[in-house]
Amino acid sequence: QVQLVESGGGLVQPGGSLRLSCAASGSIFSINTMAWYREAPGGEREPVALVASSGTTNYADSVKGRFTISRDNAKNSVYLQMNSLKPEDTAVYYCNADIWGSSYGPLLDYWGQGTQVTVSS
Repeated sequence: QVQLVESGGGLVQPGGSLRLSCAASGSIFSINTMAWYREAPGGEREPVALVASSGTTNYADSVKGRFTISRDNAKNSVYLQMNSLKPEDTAVYYCNADIWGSSYGPLLDYWGQGTQVTVSS
């Protein structure tokens, strides 16, 4: 079994910063892509940023230049540094990872439970 546990959400004023963390634990052989998604009230879950096992990153246009995704392979963890936060960044943020349970598979997709980020004055 694999679990993803997020932390670091909260209430922050516009222009402020938050750092989200997500740690994977359990039966893990290796981790491919790790990513952050978010879901605003009344909206659909959308990708925010991803980081491949190679370290290559990709960002949604709405967060480019403000958010930075990183990973620590030794800790099976992914992080999202969020700066210059805006009210429209308010959402539940979910961690996602594609994980090999063993050298011969399977490659499965896992989600964290979500952490609330609220940007408001």
